Amino acid sequence: MNAKKVLAVVSNGHRMDNGQMAGVWFSELAEPLTAFVAQGLEVTVASPRGGACHIDPASLKGGDPECAEETKNLLRHTLALSQAKASDYDGIFLCGGHGAMFDFPQDVQLQNLLTDFSTSAKPIGAVCHGVAGLVGAKLDKGNWLVEGRTVTGFTNAEEAETGKADEMPFLLETKLRELEAHFMTKPNGEDHVEVDGGLVTGQNPQSAASTAREFAKLVNESDRGIHARPAGGILDERSE
Repeated sequence: MNAKKVLAVVSNGHRMDNGQMAGVWFSELAEPLTAFVAQGLEVTVASPRGGACHIDPASLKGGDPECAEETKNLLRHTLALSQAKASDYDGIFLCGGHGAMFDFPQDVQLQNLLTDFSTSAKPIGAVCHGVAGLVGAKLDKGNWLVEGRTVTGFTNAEEAETGKADEMPFLLETKLRELEAHFMTKPNGEDHVEVDGGLVTGQNPQSAASTAREFAKLVNESDRGIHARPAGGILDERSE
């Protein structure tokens, strides 16, 4: 049997008004990669522009995780989203880091891919600030992808704790509530995953591995009829 294929999306990075670079939170790619490989998935790492991506240096403090060099190399040579097609993959996973707040929400290629994955009933996963990629995503009938869905992501309380809230273009929790998502929270830094049909979201860096495992489970189950409801299933039914 051929391995299932997953598209893991990361931010290229963005220079904030304070001069600091916002980029990828390393463990939010490294830990999902480990989980995906353990589940027999084949992974392609992509970014809005392709090429090299900035790693938030704070995410490397305390020592690099396992397979760090391999992951860093993947971040030097990412696929441009313009070259990715939903038909070539069995699921899409949005990795976090503050950079995702800047280049995910407005990226047309990413939004189109998310629409295609949802329409095709293929799993969509996102963790921490990677959930920002869902902010601009719509279903094929025009509804917001997150409308009426149970989700989580980096909370306002967690953003305040980073001291970077004023540098962000918006607060993720606030924006998702505005889009009528059912946003669920747990205490800062607590592992927290929400699964709503084919949509899997994780709250913070501590949730990266568990979010990836739940997502990988859906990807591997999807061809056996177990993944019965697509990522946009509820909204598709409402808009009939």
